[in-house]
Amino acid sequence: MPAKLCVNIDHVATVRNARGEGEPDPIHAAVLCEMAGAVGITVHLREDRRHIVDRDLPLLKEVVKGLLNLEMACTNEMVGIAMKLHPDQVTLVPEKRAEVTTEGGLDVRRNFKAVRAATKKLLGAGIAVSHFIDPDAKQVDASAESGASHVEFHTGAYAQLFDRKRDAAMKERERLRAACEQAHALGMIVNAGHGLNYRNVEPIASLPHMNELNIGHAIVGRAIFVGLDRAVGDMIRLLRRARTA
Repeated sequence: MPAKLCVNIDHVATVRNARGEGEPDPIHAAVLCEMAGAVGITVHLREDRRHIVDRDLPLLKEVVKGLLNLEMACTNEMVGIAMKLHPDQVTLVPEKRAEVTTEGGLDVRRNFKAVRAATKKLLGAGIAVSHFIDPDAKQVDASAESGASHVEFHTGAYAQLFDRKRDAAMKERERLRAACEQAHALGMIVNAGHGLNYRNVEPIASLPHMNELNIGHAIVGRAIFVGLDRAVGDMIRLLRRARTA
């Protein structure tokens, strides 16, 4: 089976918020992405609310027919929001106020007690829990020990290398491959994301046990020129081609 596509619509909200008005509407974007074949929608509710805002969440919960994946920091505030919203899945991510985008994976080992407590609480409410981590064996072990049902491997290092140092990018892909095998052996579902685009996605989509890719910026950027339905459809075709190659 090819890897499935979840579309991150944060950057639709970024454009909306630039004018402080209602367009483009990320709720409308979510509907269009699912109509084009995405299996779900991912949003990151940041502590500074720079793109997705609180009022978006219940609207998304109402309209999203597939998977609603809420990315969030491991804080009491965010756990409370997730418990009230009850998305299909929560992905715990690191968060720094000054960063432009997420800069690396969650350090589950260093923050084990807090991550395990949040994971247990969310799982107890029937919400699947993913940890957004680097493809590091110790982090994979820590995620499994904390009870995560899923892991999402941070592909940023691979993506940054892909157009500049292809050999180094392929070495990073092998690191990702090993992490996928390890996570699968430990009983976790394997996802990946960050920095993936129409040029570099296929080597990641073809990794063993790859269940789902979370992709946002590249799709929203392409949609400016070709429309959201085609941008999503083009990405899905690449995922299917990667699995059959």
